[in-house]
Amino acid sequence: MKITYPVIFTPEEKGFTVFIPDFNINTQGGDLTQAIEMARDAIGLMGIDMEDDGKAIPLAADTKKIKLARGEFISFVDVDFTEYRRKNETRVVKKNCTLPSWLCYEAEKANINFSQVLQAALKRELNITDR
Repeated sequence: MKITYPVIFTPEEKGFTVFIPDFNINTQGGDLTQAIEMARDAIGLMGIDMEDDGKAIPLAADTKKIKLARGEFISFVDVDFTEYRRKNETRVVKKNCTLPSWLCYEAEKANINFSQVLQAALKRELNITDR
């Protein structure tokens, strides 16, 4: 489920303070790009926490009802909660794979960790860098 939320940015001496009215939370960033990323992360985290607690994720507020102080501005941040959950899921899953017995024997003899090797190979194959 992807939702776009209004976010209030307040310029600071260094970076921005960010207020997300629909979740009543704040975050910050050293520049506008980082502030947007931090807002997306805060919304994603709050949203999946709410889902896990059986609460509904709020819909986006009507921007006409948002009051801004001097210097503040509104921008929009989209969050795909399904994708956010998938990218931040830390549980592990067991997968079975097959390989020639001679290769298994050699790997075990060399104390190779099969899970680590498979993870590294999959990341390399998928061009995924560690987070």
